[in-house]
Amino acid sequence: MNDENLKPGEYKFTKEDAAKGGRRSGETKRRRKAFAEAYEVLLARKFVDGGGNEVMGVDALAARTFQAAMDGDLSAAKHIQASVGEQPVQRIETVEIPQEAYEAVRRALEIAE
Repeated sequence: MNDENLKPGEYKFTKEDAAKGGRRSGETKRRRKAFAEAYEVLLARKFVDGGGNEVMGVDALAARTFQAAMDGDLSAAKHIQASVGEQPVQRIETVEIPQEAYEAVRRALEIAE
């Protein structure tokens, strides 16, 4: 092991480095806000669909996402599930296994080998 590489706290950010990080963070936040505002405008806007009907942007997006899901796009289906609050709950449950059950399974695996 090379302990030379493991010196904690050796590199300190200068004020200039910290300022660069702060500026970049601000730029990213402004860019994300601009995208969000643009999407809000498009979702609230009326469009004319292929049949000559006026539809809201949000409705057109929902219909297109639904069609993609129906065509087999799993990410579109997951997006719809999450949007309507039906996303499956993911959790890990731990249980105590009695020692005798553990031993029985171990013996069964040894016999199978």
